[in-house]
Amino acid sequence: EILIGLVGSEMCIRDREKPEQFRQYWPGQYDFFSYMEYACAIPQPLFAITTRKADGKPNINFHSWSCFQGDKGGFFAILAGLCQHTHTYENLRRDGAFCVNFLSKRYYDALIRTVEHNGPAEDEFAVGGFIEETAWTVAVPRIAESFLTLECKCERIEDLSGEGLTAMVIGRVTHMAMAEDYAKGFEDQKYSGNGFFYLIHTPKDLETGEGNHMGIATLCPERKE
Repeated sequence: EILIGLVGSEMCIRDREKPEQFRQYWPGQYDFFSYMEYACAIPQPLFAITTRKADGKPNINFHSWSCFQGDKGGFFAILAGLCQHTHTYENLRRDGAFCVNFLSKRYYDALIRTVEHNGPAEDEFAVGGFIEETAWTVAVPRIAESFLTLECKCERIEDLSGEGLTAMVIGRVTHMAMAEDYAKGFEDQKYSGNGFFYLIHTPKDLETGEGNHMGIATLCPERKE
């Protein structure tokens, strides 16, 4: 049985099935994204994954759905929701490498253009107006405008849910490059309006199921110790 409603002072949803009031706004919406993602609406950092297409043209995938974690055995980019039908998935399976490029929100519209014009014949750096930069440790391009770039070699690719829709890609970071103005800890620009920005992915009103607007946000630290 699905439960959605108040339990004490909490709004709760239970079970795997999408609540009836969560209307589909575009075909396949709840195939490629769990309805729970919209219900939780947890902000995720936005960045661009760069690879090369089979013909050598540079590819950009404007992405989120990730975490970055490691221990003494290495530092890893964990891309937890890469769609298996994309050029990026095909490219990194073939070449075993990618770069994660963090840009400020001023490049949002340019990155959206790479989503709207991403055909096999497209040079997506040219589409977005980005400068291609040579990586140090992998044979894929970096975005020169990035304030932080992680060069990564694929270590593992797994079907996230077993449904053949999305994949979890784990890449070992082999090189990191950061702009000088972003390399001074709390005193730099990483945590300003010119630094990391985040996807707020279509939060829902849990009672009515309404909500079809995405947002972006920047980080403003309120406390440091």
